[in-house]
Amino acid sequence: MKIHDEKDFAMTASRMEPDLATLLGPDASAILSAPHRNFIDGQWRDSLSGETFPVTDPATGQEITRIPLSGSADVDLAVASARRALQDGPWARMNGAERGRLLWRLADLLAQQTDVFARLEALDTGRPVFETRLVDLPGSIGMLEYMAGWSTKINGESIPVSAPGTFHAYTEREPVGVVAVIVPWNYPLELAIWRMAPALAAGCTVVLKPAEQTALTTLHLGRLIAEAGFPSGVVNIVSGEGETAGAALAGHGDVNAISFTGSTQVGREIIRAAAGNMKRVFLELGGKSPMIVLDDADLEQAVPGIASAIFFSAGQVCTAGSRVFVHERIYDRLLDGIVAFARNLEIGHGLNDATRLGPLVSAEQRDRVAGYLAEAARTGTHFATGGAPVDGPGYFMQPTIAVDVDPQAALYREEIFGPVLCVRRFGDDQIDDVVRMANDTIYGLHASIWTTGLSRAHTLARRIKAGNVCINTHNFFDPAFPMGGFKQSGWGRAAGFPAIEHYTELKGIVARL
Repeated sequence: MKIHDEKDFAMTASRMEPDLATLLGPDASAILSAPHRNFIDGQWRDSLSGETFPVTDPATGQEITRIPLSGSADVDLAVASARRALQDGPWARMNGAERGRLLWRLADLLAQQTDVFARLEALDTGRPVFETRLVDLPGSIGMLEYMAGWSTKINGESIPVSAPGTFHAYTEREPVGVVAVIVPWNYPLELAIWRMAPALAAGCTVVLKPAEQTALTTLHLGRLIAEAGFPSGVVNIVSGEGETAGAALAGHGDVNAISFTGSTQVGREIIRAAAGNMKRVFLELGGKSPMIVLDDADLEQAVPGIASAIFFSAGQVCTAGSRVFVHERIYDRLLDGIVAFARNLEIGHGLNDATRLGPLVSAEQRDRVAGYLAEAARTGTHFATGGAPVDGPGYFMQPTIAVDVDPQAALYREEIFGPVLCVRRFGDDQIDDVVRMANDTIYGLHASIWTTGLSRAHTLARRIKAGNVCINTHNFFDPAFPMGGFKQSGWGRAAGFPAIEHYTELKGIVARL
């Protein structure tokens, strides 16, 4: 195994001040320079206080625009608008086919602006535009199209009851009501659509609050929603901080359901706030996803797959493969491979087409990750590569691989949300220990198994306590494939029909004949 000197780390992509107008292109530049407002009841509004807060480019740390700093009064307006649209407007009278056509129209409009949204998302989050084009936009469009199809297939069933007499019994599914959608800063556009689309297909109305760090694409989405023909008030978008606008939504008495994606710590706060009116809660929370590499794994597939599982989006993914257990017979070869992968990543501004590893989203997040690494180094953790921030402007972290980490260390047990991989080896007689260690976490969101032996893979998959287990891949998402976690990784499932179920109430009706 080769250990690399950290002095070799350098930015291979340009770190100089970018010409944003050139990198963004005229359409995205025009959107960036225009005023950013809340979208409430079909109208663009400043926050009632008139206050704004800055949006920064994570690659430079420079302010690039400002967005509304909304409070509880703005949330009240948005919720009231959503309630009116649910009960009294044309949306309340639409059938599933009409709702489906609106979702299809929104998908078409988003497809026409793929490049604009991909560039804005890359600028706002710091993630490479390579990623936002490859994942975020196709995933967003695909979910809208998929849920458009479900809008005409939400039905009940006739039930043969056994009570004495003659009865006609059946069920119906009705929209749960006004849905609050709070999305995180890592995939703001895609996660907003993945949470909203099933709610809209079911006939609900929505109040969306993007993360304050990355609200640009979700605010701009309001323009497409209006252009698609959604009635006023069906979707309302309010930017603001989690402690104020987010808390107001979570505790609002006229919100019937809340969908939150973010940390487990904040998820617990959402649960407490939602208890006031017993609103339905959907949570997709943290993860510390294990990857198990057996001795018969195809390394040509496993090396890039495992490296991408942690370094894609700079590890800022809830399902990131942050722990890997490798059989001792292939340990050195696999470790050398993922170290080489990390060393060859093109690091730079997300708007550069060649970039494969962008910055973390904020100085706070960079400092948080750096703190974990500094503590690990202080207590003797060995890094095969990386282990510190990258010198210079912006919020960049070295892609980091820590070997033989103490299973009780914070680096191993806690969700780091950065490009940090913990590697451990195991022997022939230790597979039970590996399963135990893989499951020894408060999380249970995602996992992967790497082997050419499918019998072994499926046997192991049943033993892993996670909502999604992948075989010879990782970070698999599809609009038809239910996604969610066990344990403290959340409640409910995104995608597929289970997502529709979350946003509907099941009503039983019976008549004596």
